[in-house]
Amino acid sequence: MDVLQAIHERRSVGKVKDIPVEKEKIEQLLEAATWAPNHHHTEPWKFFVLTGKGRLALGKVLAEIAKEDMTDSTTEENQEKLLRIEKKSLRAPVIIVVAVVPSNNSKVSKLEEICAVNAAIQNILLTAHQLSLGAIWRTGKPAYHPKTKALFGLREIDEILGFIYVGYPDMQSKSAKRTSYKEKTTWIHDNK
Repeated sequence: MDVLQAIHERRSVGKVKDIPVEKEKIEQLLEAATWAPNHHHTEPWKFFVLTGKGRLALGKVLAEIAKEDMTDSTTEENQEKLLRIEKKSLRAPVIIVVAVVPSNNSKVSKLEEICAVNAAIQNILLTAHQLSLGAIWRTGKPAYHPKTKALFGLREIDEILGFIYVGYPDMQSKSAKRTSYKEKTTWIHDNK
């Protein structure tokens, strides 16, 4: 598959089949991620691959975080809600948690480190598409919460930049439309 074709065709796939993904394919996703550009060659990414029962701890943390916003978590309605949230970690057979672990080098900007890891995530998504896998990049409050960092043994300076849910698609991808680059681009020419 041509890279431009993959860029144009790739879509977020939020519904996947409950069947395992081959370890070799997961490793291909991770290998592609490590070829993302990064200033100073710091390779600031860290990956946590959750499969099988390994996904359950994340579900428990997601529910704990949601509980913090509830006045009374013991009501029947809230208990059902917490159970639904806990099960979110089981909506795909593979979750790749992607974190940025910034370099201690004072010449390196944390923002550049974050950008490099976001590029790594894009490589994962494009490679998943090329391998006929479905993937969706999720973030939100739980990604940035101290309890989630603690679950993965991350430092305060480290950040989780996404939960990449991966599996075999169980939905049709919708076509998409983008605003033309022409409307978003200013050309600056030499005026000599």
